[in-house]
Amino acid sequence: MSTLVTYEKDENVAIITLDDGKANAVSHQVIDELNAALDKAEADKATVLLTGREGKFSAGFDLSVMKEGGPEAVGMLVGAGARLSQRLLTFPSPVIIACNGHSLAMGALMLLSVDYRIGVSGKYKLGLNEVAIGMTMPYFGVELARGRLTPSFFGRSVSNAEIFSPEDAMAAGFLDKVVPEDQLLTVALAGAKMMSQLNLTAHHNTKLRVRDQLLVLVDEAIKKEF
Repeated sequence: MSTLVTYEKDENVAIITLDDGKANAVSHQVIDELNAALDKAEADKATVLLTGREGKFSAGFDLSVMKEGGPEAVGMLVGAGARLSQRLLTFPSPVIIACNGHSLAMGALMLLSVDYRIGVSGKYKLGLNEVAIGMTMPYFGVELARGRLTPSFFGRSVSNAEIFSPEDAMAAGFLDKVVPEDQLLTVALAGAKMMSQLNLTAHHNTKLRVRDQLLVLVDEAIKKEF
């Protein structure tokens, strides 16, 4: 089985790269490897820079499971994704995503789970397309979107499955910044190094206070559905 997630350190930044050579679909293998990389970053007390492959951060959950796996298999995969989002929301170090291009469904939910998101300009699609592909949005995704998206974009994103350009995704709350494609990793790494200078205890404690209501709702959603 090939490795889909790689880990490298640059000073006090853990660079975690997801690259399956295709659409960066979120499978059990991807979730397991991401969790293993996060374990290592946590042990290293490193700020996390999570990124994908050229043109794609992630297209969301593995469609072979979502369309053909049956309710139990779908529930297991979506539940694992929900717990990954929960971990990212509460991670003890800052987590930055360098979004290389397209980011849909679970890929977009990961954007809503971290501390800072940098995207790239171009003809890329970002958003929650679950309803458009026949999937009822899981409860954790609803609460995550409600808590992190700009209110006027919430219904458009979740109920209507509206997909956005990088610039509109920034207005919606999926991204914090959009840069030219050739500058993404340089800008993201510089930002991650700057955030690595924060007092990690103060950062973590404050993050938990800022997100306290959201974390309760996400936890309740996970318990309700999985």
